[in-house]
Amino acid sequence: MNMENVLDWGVDLILWLQHRFSPEFDLLLTIITCLGNEGFYLLFLPLIYWCIDRRRGARLAILLLFSTYLNSVAKSVARQPRPFQYDQAVKSIVEAKGGGFPSGHTQGTVVVWGYLMNWFRSARFWLFGAVMMVLIPFSRVYLGVHFPTDLLGGYVIGGTLLLLYFRLEPPVEKWLARKSVLWQLGAATGAPLFLILVFIARETYILGPVGTLMGLGIGIVLERRWLGFEADGILSKKVFRFLLGAAMLVAVQWGFKYAFSFMAPETFFRFFRYLISGFWIAFVSPWIFLKLRLAGERAGTGR
Repeated sequence: MNMENVLDWGVDLILWLQHRFSPEFDLLLTIITCLGNEGFYLLFLPLIYWCIDRRRGARLAILLLFSTYLNSVAKSVARQPRPFQYDQAVKSIVEAKGGGFPSGHTQGTVVVWGYLMNWFRSARFWLFGAVMMVLIPFSRVYLGVHFPTDLLGGYVIGGTLLLLYFRLEPPVEKWLARKSVLWQLGAATGAPLFLILVFIARETYILGPVGTLMGLGIGIVLERRWLGFEADGILSKKVFRFLLGAAMLVAVQWGFKYAFSFMAPETFFRFFRYLISGFWIAFVSPWIFLKLRLAGERAGTGR
């Protein structure tokens, strides 16, 4: 079976799903697919970092950002059309840009929920995570923006990356912890720049995850050095902390997006906007939380 036959089979499946269940299930599956969108992770990951576990939240954010970068590279290399581009009979129920293979929603879902399942290790959470790993990818096929084979690619890449991360992250983190602050800042800046240099392409969507990764990395290093923010505290403070932080983050994202929309070169300011967002999550927001006494700090840390 050649690739064209595989894509034709995927189109047949999508058309059957849409003819059988659309439009009755359009809204439900659109909501489900939003759980794998950038906007969801923009709030979900800070929720973990600010309100549940700072250290694990930082690890998960770095893992997802690197996964998003790899997915963007793979899409650019594969250059596979999406179902609605391949066959006009397929209805694109939601907007989707860039290449189709591998599925970024699937890869991100495997990485995020796989990490959380390994963290919590409860039967109920494992069941919930497994359901998420099925429903979010399935929604992409139903909505007409991915072939089933795109999902397979996302599962394989996401699962492989997750296993490698569990194996390599602990020794790398210990090694970095022994380095000086200047060395850590150099790594936080140099590693994202290296990722850009090894994949120079006309597509600018890699600048989002790489810019956020740089800002987040710099913010984490400075936060550990000068703030010592901790995510513990009473529930009411956590709720107010998240609501305040989320409102500020959205304002920063959209404010800089509007301000930079008039400036050139677009690629540079797109990178800088995401860099600011990452730094805001890791350093500025915790600093504000500490100033407003909405959070605690590591013992022995001076401000």
